[in-house]
Amino acid sequence: MIVGYFEDGPNLVTLAMNGWADGEPAWWLNLQAHPYATVDLVNGSRAVRARAAEGEERTRLWASWRDIDGQLDAYAALRSSETAVVILEPRPKPSSVRPTVPMRP
Repeated sequence: MIVGYFEDGPNLVTLAMNGWADGEPAWWLNLQAHPYATVDLVNGSRAVRARAAEGEERTRLWASWRDIDGQLDAYAALRSSETAVVILEPRPKPSSVRPTVPMRP
């Protein structure tokens, strides 16, 4: 699937829209259940963790989308529920240090 996005620091930001129709898109439902994913970009793949922006962060990112698409609020008004702003943040690299397990005598 192809989605539009913009970069916000190390994060990718997209909107969970279903052609502006009601209902969440299947890809967003899948990411809510299993937030770890890999995205394929022009310059290579990126391991990410998906989450919904909330509060002030959502407001800031929605405003950034509004700068990209001046009709954003009109399109969003076609939906009966709020459109999720999805953040795909870099997935932490697994630690190379293994936890120590106490030895029993």
